[in-house]
Amino acid sequence: MAVLGRSSVGPIIQQMWNQEKDHLKKFNELMVAYRVRPTVLLPFWNVAGFVLGAGSALLGKKGAMACTVAVEESISDHYNSQIRTLVEEDPEKYKELLQIIKQFRDDEREHHDIGLEHDAEGAPAYSVLKTAIQLGCKAAIFLSERI
Repeated sequence: MAVLGRSSVGPIIQQMWNQEKDHLKKFNELMVAYRVRPTVLLPFWNVAGFVLGAGSALLGKKGAMACTVAVEESISDHYNSQIRTLVEEDPEKYKELLQIIKQFRDDEREHHDIGLEHDAEGAPAYSVLKTAIQLGCKAAIFLSERI
């Protein structure tokens, strides 16, 4: 939004951002309900997320959408892993949580598709950019699960 908020994709980015804020609010509530502590890396991820988003947007609309595709694909995969774990553990016990995670995963898939519809693959060095972002996402998830 800081870079492309006033561009033709600004409203689309705002809509996706609003959904992400809703996800964050719900996860903050769930952490309290399930007595889960957030990663101590959260402040770092907040800064890194802004830098990644703004940096990719400096490549233009296609760069921002390439970042969206890479991140949302990574997050969808992570949600699928969480869903599998909860189903294997006790699907009835986690019925409500599973519904929430599935809905959020579907939202992320929608964001992914929006990125593709807005020519993410036309970004400079798309494959390299996507791979680099996804490696960063996987590292962030790995570290956040442990720290």
